[in-house]
Amino acid sequence: MATKAATKTKKTTQPEMPMIDDLAIATDLLVTSKAAVRNLALAITETATPSVKKILRRELDNAIDTHDKIAQYMIKNEMYHAYDVKEQIKHDLEKADIALKMTKSKKVAK
Repeated sequence: MATKAATKTKKTTQPEMPMIDDLAIATDLLVTSKAAVRNLALAITETATPSVKKILRRELDNAIDTHDKIAQYMIKNEMYHAYDVKEQIKHDLEKADIALKMTKSKKVAK
């Protein structure tokens, strides 16, 4: 019976990437959906063709619904404090401190 030679795999080291958490993903989605609402509204004002305006209005309604779903998800999961400005500011400052610490640790690692 023939034996197979063990194959060695060389581990490659890649620079560590910071973890992207649910908050970062949800925030990016919220900001992007807000931009979609703004862009669609602008496009409607720049369009002269009634059929195109109708399509853009439908898409604007969809974009508003999407934005609302993301915002409600974030509120439900305490990622976004839309009704408590002081809490949202506290939350934002905590995340800013984390981001600053991450950049400082990267500079030290280099």
